[in-house]
Amino acid sequence: MPLEHTLINLKRELIRTFAVVDEWFDKDQTLRCHKPSSGGWSVNEVLEHIMLTNHFLLIIIDKGRIRALQKSAATSGSFEIPENYSIGSEALLQVAQPDAFPWQRPEHHQPTGRSGPHEVRREIRNQLDKCLITLDFLPKGEGTLHQTTLAVNNLGKLDVYQYVYFLALHAQRHLRQMEKVEADFIKCLSV
Repeated sequence: MPLEHTLINLKRELIRTFAVVDEWFDKDQTLRCHKPSSGGWSVNEVLEHIMLTNHFLLIIIDKGRIRALQKSAATSGSFEIPENYSIGSEALLQVAQPDAFPWQRPEHHQPTGRSGPHEVRREIRNQLDKCLITLDFLPKGEGTLHQTTLAVNNLGKLDVYQYVYFLALHAQRHLRQMEKVEADFIKCLSV
């Protein structure tokens, strides 16, 4: 698939994923505060976690964007995108599947409750804009010119586009988690 189509699809995936995340803020407050009977985070905590994780991923993505553009400028914009380039490997796609592999999240990605739902929602919306702007800055494959290592699921080196895709897949993973919280909430109501 040509890179232009890959980037269009990535933007669509981001917009779709963030739209579904955003819908969770409109759910009933009682549901959003519900803690699953089996343990784990409430919907509000999951949303805050998504925001925190996006924050730290966007720091890496922004640094990668800058370095990729510097490398592009150094080659006068003349570089080759690998023929077999793919934005998503099997290991990367597993990020969206909650039980696909063990995940050790960093302490600073843990929800604290310091940010209210309105602040979290506003920040997540801003994070989508940052992702889309990043892709707009890298329209001709420049994002392939810089890679950063990501240890999650032994992913290894990811380019800027793949990091943005990782961010979307991470949110999708937690959409599934929030669906489970909602199912538990409904089950508890029916008891």
